[in-house]
Amino acid sequence: MATRTRRAERREEPLSRERIVETAIGLLDSAGEGGLTFRVLAERLATGPGAIYWHVAGKDELLSAATDAVVADAMTADTADSTPQDAIRAVALGVFDAIDAHPWIGAQLVRAPEKTPMLRAFEHIGRQVQALGVPGAAQFTVASALWSYILGVGGQNAANARAVRPDTNRDEFLGSVAAAWENLDPEEYAFTRSVAGRLRDHDDRVEFLAGIDLILAGIAARP
Repeated sequence: MATRTRRAERREEPLSRERIVETAIGLLDSAGEGGLTFRVLAERLATGPGAIYWHVAGKDELLSAATDAVVADAMTADTADSTPQDAIRAVALGVFDAIDAHPWIGAQLVRAPEKTPMLRAFEHIGRQVQALGVPGAAQFTVASALWSYILGVGGQNAANARAVRPDTNRDEFLGSVAAAWENLDPEEYAFTRSVAGRLRDHDDRVEFLAGIDLILAGIAARP
């Protein structure tokens, strides 16, 4: 009886595409792409799979819609009065933080470059590249370099976070990795040993933005 009552209460909120996508994002965050099935989604929404198919054609469309919703949230920074450089930093950090919070979107953005979510971010970056005065023939290369860096570093950061057990202290983990680096062969890994100390106290977001600044400096130095 109590179960039926709870289901009735949950059904009071009309089923909509937005509600389906929001619930799908929660499932993806907790269980990854493999955990997103229409059966589990239907249970979460207290409905049948057929009702969900009325709003979305299948899993691919649902993944695209979920990714688009996350990326759209990441693009909310007001950059109207910003310099092109600051606007690029804001977009880059928005995507970086989105991938950090929702690790599954990195793979989706790489997998479907023709879909709206990827194009939304790429368009933001491309417009700022144009505002920087980059010659037309070089705009695609410059925007692609920025986008590849954002996706690559953001995805790697998310992968690193997933590789660490949830109950592991980050500082202790990095300390153990740094110690391992310091014990590498001094001839074969001379550079890695020399930067091991930096690994202990680095900030992922700060290092990410430093990389963006290196690319921006390279753009400014173009003849």
